[in-house]
Amino acid sequence: MQGIIEAVCVSSNKGERKTPVPRVTLLPNHGIAGDAHAGAWHRQVSLLALESIEKMQRLGLAVDAGDFAENITTKGVDLVSLPLGTRLHLGETILEVTQIGKECHNRCAIYYQAGDCVMPKEGIFARVLRGGEVKPGDAVAVEADGRSRGRVDFP
Repeated sequence: MQGIIEAVCVSSNKGERKTPVPRVTLLPNHGIAGDAHAGAWHRQVSLLALESIEKMQRLGLAVDAGDFAENITTKGVDLVSLPLGTRLHLGETILEVTQIGKECHNRCAIYYQAGDCVMPKEGIFARVLRGGEVKPGDAVAVEADGRSRGRVDFP
């Protein structure tokens, strides 16, 4: 499965939309430098497919990359079908899928606008195994066997 990075986004605070930026630096076992969600836990980086955003646009919402608080917007990879432990190569970096979807404790502004939000069902989370810089246009590839060699350990 091969795709592309459509956008990379960051925010200074949790619970807010993220802003697209030209490039980000992923730090091993930490996440995106300067992003509010980075840290020594299993949800260091969030990813959402452009196809999921387009689904909400077809419902009449004026939403775009970062509006669902995702760090990386991809195109051409069926993110929610990837099993836990899948390794993703984004440009020079390697991520490992640690969670698919999330419980939405507080309904976000998108939910109130549309009556639904795609991030809890279609967003995925990963930890950074190999760091580096990523930017829109970089390739996204699922590792050949799709799975890591070991189990998913959370710091």
